[in-house]
Amino acid sequence: MAAHSLLKQLGLASLLCVAFLHAQSQTATPDPTLLARANAGDPLCQLQVADRYARGEGVPQDPRLAADWYRKAAEKGNPDAQVRLADFYRDGKGVPRDMAQAVAWYQKAAELGDPAAQGTLGMLYSVGLGVPQDYFQSYYWFDLAASVKGPNQDRYAANRQNVGTHITADELALVQERVAKWKAAHPR
Repeated sequence: MAAHSLLKQLGLASLLCVAFLHAQSQTATPDPTLLARANAGDPLCQLQVADRYARGEGVPQDPRLAADWYRKAAEKGNPDAQVRLADFYRDGKGVPRDMAQAVAWYQKAAELGDPAAQGTLGMLYSVGLGVPQDYFQSYYWFDLAASVKGPNQDRYAANRQNVGTHITADELALVQERVAKWKAAHPR
């Protein structure tokens, strides 16, 4: 009987410990060194702070604070932050849903060579979401995205192929020329 009582007490103690740690994590702030570097303007640290707030890692999940930190890093030219901020605008997470803002941030990241942003722009142009439907633009962005080795390369290539059925041979020649110019100016 004493062993059973001890196990119950240990179980209760473990439960209380887990509850305490959970409560502590919900009131925690990011690592002070990381936060100091983020506040000093380091875009990689700003991105890490944003990710922590977005996921609730060691801090309460707070999409608004995540969006604020993503914006700081995005404004400093961090393409990962630009894509995440664009996703937040697209989904209305932490900021009001605003497709024009989403497209603007995807565009910035895409111009810096981010293949996820390029693929997303290709999709947005193909369906006319947040931008006028434009198969030429769609093909252009899908072609750039498909030229980068990665997990979505085949999907971008397939989407480029599908969109290619909607453009003329002359448009295809123009878009290929534009892609070649972009690649020459942005070696990967």
